[in-house]
Amino acid sequence: MNSSAMPTVLFLATFLTIFRFFPFCDAAEDIPWYKRSMVGMEVGPTGAQFGHSDPQDTRYCARFNGRAIVRQCIDAKCEYLVLWARDGDFAYYNSKLLPKAPGLGERDPLGEAIKESKKHNLPIIAYCVVQQGGIYLDEHPEFEMRDPQGNRIGRFCYNSGYLEIMKQILDEQLAYGIQGFHIDMLDQGFGPPYGCWCQSCQKQFQAEYNHPMPKGPTWDLEWDHMLAFRYNTSDRFAKALLAHVKNRNPAVTVDFNYHGNPPFSWEVGQRPVQHADNADFVTGETGVWGFSALTVGLHVEFYRASTPGLPVQIAMQRGVRMYHDQTTRPLNDIRWELLTLLSHGAFVTIVDKTGFDGWLDPVAYERIAKAFREVQEKRTHFGHTPVYEAGLYFSSRTRDWFGRANPEKYFQSFQGAHKALVYEHIPWGVLLDENATLESLKNFPIVLLPNTTIVSDREISLLCSYVEQGGNLILTGMPGALDPYGSPLKESSLRELIGARLTHTLDSLDNWIRFAASGDSQEQIKLRDKIPVDWPFLVKGPAAVYEPVEAKAFGQLMKPFRTTRQQQGKEGTEWPMSADTPVGPAILLNRIGKGVVLTFACSPDWATASEHYIVETRCLLANAIRFLHPEPRIRIEAPTTVQTVVTDDPAAKTLRIHLLGYNSPPQTTPGQNRPFILPGLIEDAPMYRIRVALPKPIRYIDAVGSSSQIRRKGRFAEVLIHDIHEILIVKY
Repeated sequence: MNSSAMPTVLFLATFLTIFRFFPFCDAAEDIPWYKRSMVGMEVGPTGAQFGHSDPQDTRYCARFNGRAIVRQCIDAKCEYLVLWARDGDFAYYNSKLLPKAPGLGERDPLGEAIKESKKHNLPIIAYCVVQQGGIYLDEHPEFEMRDPQGNRIGRFCYNSGYLEIMKQILDEQLAYGIQGFHIDMLDQGFGPPYGCWCQSCQKQFQAEYNHPMPKGPTWDLEWDHMLAFRYNTSDRFAKALLAHVKNRNPAVTVDFNYHGNPPFSWEVGQRPVQHADNADFVTGETGVWGFSALTVGLHVEFYRASTPGLPVQIAMQRGVRMYHDQTTRPLNDIRWELLTLLSHGAFVTIVDKTGFDGWLDPVAYERIAKAFREVQEKRTHFGHTPVYEAGLYFSSRTRDWFGRANPEKYFQSFQGAHKALVYEHIPWGVLLDENATLESLKNFPIVLLPNTTIVSDREISLLCSYVEQGGNLILTGMPGALDPYGSPLKESSLRELIGARLTHTLDSLDNWIRFAASGDSQEQIKLRDKIPVDWPFLVKGPAAVYEPVEAKAFGQLMKPFRTTRQQQGKEGTEWPMSADTPVGPAILLNRIGKGVVLTFACSPDWATASEHYIVETRCLLANAIRFLHPEPRIRIEAPTTVQTVVTDDPAAKTLRIHLLGYNSPPQTTPGQNRPFILPGLIEDAPMYRIRVALPKPIRYIDAVGSSSQIRRKGRFAEVLIHDIHEILIVKY
């Protein structure tokens, strides 16, 4: 790009940013609602979410009123409203195809909401269920999935005539003048049986693959075809609905509830990229109770990677435990999750489920209004370009064929690597195998492959080019140790990158490493920073034994002791035994071209997410990143309870550091499902101190909040903060 074009580009970027932040400007009316909104509400009833409700119970939804819902949302500074129009039992509008909720009588909540919304220029999005067993499916068994024995399994088949029915249902809702659809859900179940064996599916599968459908997971070429068939079935169905809506009205948006991210896997029938890139934007859901507090930000970055360049919508709930539990979270608890999502760049929908009769909780809306007002005050600080240092590489093939029926085997490494980066305040993003390119890899000084056991020829070529041209690669666990179907290889497919021969993988998880003081090089000193020498420490997780060739070796990988009873198979190995003898190096370092490959023979990422997590495992990953990238653009020291998100506004030469304090009290052991612990609710704003370091003296630093105290000296700044969310403005 020539320099004369730069002012125009910067002006254009600033122009679009302004309209992103000020959604109700008249000049921005032509911009789609989802590109000019930051916060909205989803409102639906409670009482029919599990299907098979009583169609005669007139108490249900007797007070579910579209006009009242719109007014409540407007008072809460809501910028759009997702309103329930159809679930597995009922319609919440005047439908000719579906039974209406019994308490509505002659009323039409969707029509009421549309009429009232026009007074306020509030976009109305219809929430429309696709996949939920209930009254309609009971009445139409011809659309139902079947197991291998032909039994009904309570789910709609996407290869049946149900597609045409869905188009008719959408047409009814389109006639109201809505601005968009949120279509929920497009999964294929969250447990066995993993597919549909109806006559339509069997016939179509036979035509596509020239052999009958396997009756269950066989983990071979035929099952590979089955997975592809399931993925493509969901994809075709979604794209058919999208095309139908766009043919009727191109201005109406469509988004689908997405389940391509951890902890969901192949059972759901969604790949991370394939099933995100099938609508106007991707929509997923967080939920501290369901996915952990740590994954709130991870979901945004995962969705962003699945649809580069498109907005990302995240749904969170006002309830404590789940969407329909009728509880209300404290304000600070709502603020933390909402502001975390916004800091990572999402626009956010808070879900409210009314009482059984449609009652709206005034306390919930009072708290949501306070949170939304804060967003409006801070909105110019959201939506900027993220600053990344490490890229977390996610392999859907490893998820499917290494994880198989236990996907946590893979997820634990991926999520443990994420946990380590968050706790160490290293700016991170996500890379996905489906859409990774050399250009996307180059956006990250470091790319981390957590236990990526299956690597394709295309990926190997990309990774080699990335390293040769100056990239830094970190490998953990058993990288490249399996073939495309999850069977062991004689040699790792990443042999040339690792610079060592794989002799075997350990059959144990309670593995140990040790750094000896003798012969301590400067490289080893950096790699073992904060870790005592001559001290074996547990790094629980998969491990591999290597013979170095080109690579330089550091530390020792140690196998665990096994008791006589364990050797006889009479005693389990879930609880770690102590370290036995060394079996190979702990770390390998291989320089290729302008870049470096650092391979852990163990799994510090898996260990960091495990029940036997110790701080030293996290330090291993952090040390590796600092060793490979010693002079990052910004370094942040903060408590592990504080998450940091760094964004850049190049036009204004401004970095923003979002700081999110999570200060939950300890929780007692629950009565069931030990060690599953419900997170504590955030009641109090935490107080903490952070330290920021830049490569050059800090020219300007300030805080958005009025209570934060800043001390600046040279290229360092110390800040005392007392709030859930603070933003530091750093000029460069």
